[in-house]
Amino acid sequence: MKYFFKLVRLILGPFVLLHEQMTKPKGLVRSAADQARVDAECRQLALYQFRTCPFSIKVRQELRRLALKVELRDAQHSTENRQALLTQGGSSKVPCLRITDEENKTRWLYDSREIIAYLQQRFAAA
Repeated sequence: MKYFFKLVRLILGPFVLLHEQMTKPKGLVRSAADQARVDAECRQLALYQFRTCPFSIKVRQELRRLALKVELRDAQHSTENRQALLTQGGSSKVPCLRITDEENKTRWLYDSREIIAYLQQRFAAA
């Protein structure tokens, strides 16, 4: 059964990625100063994700809509990223947003709805 799902992902993956590219939302337009401030704040974020995971795609689309430059970390093919996700965050579930605050404290958000709500609250009006 495990191999069946791998085969399904292998076959459907390119179509899922094509759909993502075809439905890219237009990014939010900010002044240059506001965008620079947002870009600086985004350096404190990292999204652990799988390229073809529908929930990861949903979050990436929101990143595009909000014009956020967040580091994307592949937790599917990188054992280092998967291990960091598991040992530091507590679970290997994706998508997961790692948030580091000004005091260098790290918080991990594991649900796509929570991640999107956080991003909208923090950056939609920025």
